[in-house]
Amino acid sequence: MTPRGPIVVATDFSAHARHAADRAARLAHETHTPLVVMHVLPGEPLAQIRAWLGAASAPEQKMRDEARTQLDTLAADLARARHVQVQTEHAAGSAMDEILAAAERLDAPLLVLGARGAGFLRRLVLGTTSERLMRCTARPLLVVRQTPHEPYRRVLVAADFSPWSREALVLARRAAPHAHLVLFTAYEVPFEEKLRFAGVDAATVESYRQQARARARQQLHTLAEGAGLTPSQWEPCVVEGDASLRIVENEQSHDCDLVVLGKHGQSATADLLLGSVTKHVLAEGSADVLVSTRRSG
Repeated sequence: MTPRGPIVVATDFSAHARHAADRAARLAHETHTPLVVMHVLPGEPLAQIRAWLGAASAPEQKMRDEARTQLDTLAADLARARHVQVQTEHAAGSAMDEILAAAERLDAPLLVLGARGAGFLRRLVLGTTSERLMRCTARPLLVVRQTPHEPYRRVLVAADFSPWSREALVLARRAAPHAHLVLFTAYEVPFEEKLRFAGVDAATVESYRQQARARARQQLHTLAEGAGLTPSQWEPCVVEGDASLRIVENEQSHDCDLVVLGKHGQSATADLLLGSVTKHVLAEGSADVLVSTRRSG
């Protein structure tokens, strides 16, 4: 990703978390980046055990020892299979707080989670905690949905031409340097229904539609040229309609295995791609999702 710290992947040892760890290891190998595999023991159950059995009880120590053994085994398996440098991080407490703290301390260029999990990762990815994590971190977040069999081949990059769009494209190229890019944008005719209600004829509305489409296509070409993409490295995808619905449709129709979204949308007052769009893509899509958290200046 970048030459700073290691990629950090959080695991609860579920099957989906193992897929995430494998994808993180593949990315670490492809980008020559170290990998840290992290497990967080949930703080509340540990506190209950201490309340029932006292501090430093045998059951608590057994939980810690078992988690450490599982984590060390996973790290060794990844290092051997993917030929990467792997370290482990053990923590206890709030999963989100511990992951964020580790990412900051290690200067991680990427956080990786599974799309499903058991225990804390299920709440982290599917519940409101994931939204809090995306809002709180300034680090890109990859949510892994698929079993990784190969490097990413085709990547859909959603662009709304906000300051986050260019950084999302830069991140896509770092995460999938050899993938073919589908640069996607969705457009709509502003106030189309109101225009029709006001008596604007269909030909005029269609003219507005064609203008909006042409403008969106030109903006995609400008974005690609600014990123130094050659024609063979990318293709445009300009569609009309709701972005969240069209992203999922085109992710599947273009056979993409990764979708890259910007953290924010066009509006400075609304977290468009962090809210309904991201939720819909995670819920209804089948590809992995990479959320960029940086904006261009």
